[in-house]
Amino acid sequence: MEILTPQRWSEYELIDSGNREKLERFGKFILSRPEPQAVWSKSLPQEEWERSAHARYLRKPGKGGEERTEGEWVRKPGMPDQWMIGYSYGGMNLRFRLGLTSFGHIGIFPEQAPNWEFIYDHLSGKGNGEEQPQLLNLFAYTGGSSLAARAAGAGVTHVDSVKPVISWAREDMEASGLSGIRWVVEDALKFVRREAKRGHMYDGILLDPPAYGRGPEGEKWILEESIDEMIGLCRQILKPDHGFFILSLYSMGFSSLIGRNLVCSHFPVAGEPVYGEFAFTDRAGRSLPLGTYVRFSY
Repeated sequence: MEILTPQRWSEYELIDSGNREKLERFGKFILSRPEPQAVWSKSLPQEEWERSAHARYLRKPGKGGEERTEGEWVRKPGMPDQWMIGYSYGGMNLRFRLGLTSFGHIGIFPEQAPNWEFIYDHLSGKGNGEEQPQLLNLFAYTGGSSLAARAAGAGVTHVDSVKPVISWAREDMEASGLSGIRWVVEDALKFVRREAKRGHMYDGILLDPPAYGRGPEGEKWILEESIDEMIGLCRQILKPDHGFFILSLYSMGFSSLIGRNLVCSHFPVAGEPVYGEFAFTDRAGRSLPLGTYVRFSY
């Protein structure tokens, strides 16, 4: 098992973590957000958190004192609704528009940066004099991985069920000086079933499913009920002689071993995939786990 800790972020930093919160810097702005896995004590005093944070996200209380999924941002004067940050590696120079959403997300998962580099390295130069390599990004959100693949010269199919998220991803593509991504607003499982029937093949597949979600026509996604079928369908549309596959999981109940077992059961030709956790280290040296991954290439 390997821990992926991004090393090249200049515009992101995990400053502190603890008491089920994390203090992060995105560009020149510092945010305080809930983090259920940070069950240790904060290293910095609460006064320092309150002094330094430009905005703090608070979940709204639900019935019986339970937390709801939505919340609100408490902002200091001068904290904008939107701002930009960038990430550079090799020949890719990605730009992301960040924003304070009611769900606490801001438009980027910075721990995914090692996957962007992996995708860029595997696709760069593959289209020279040959057929253009194709990446399929499922549950693609605002599409950092889609941008990395496009920067490498690959064709990209970006699938997400939420139309405003697709519009956000398009803004990031244009801000990064890129074009030509294929946008698909559809339930991911329905899309992959259709691709398998049609025999469409891809050189790389990125699968980043939520624990629970809804498709544009009310389709229900429950991770533990559908993930095995989804990975089996991905096997059918990943080129068998060459390609790569990346699975990211953010459900706290799913260890990296579960992801490994799922991938190995459908991709025996992959041998032993690389698997482990995403993490960032705060200034006190504590590594905060931020999801799990499995990936392989052949």
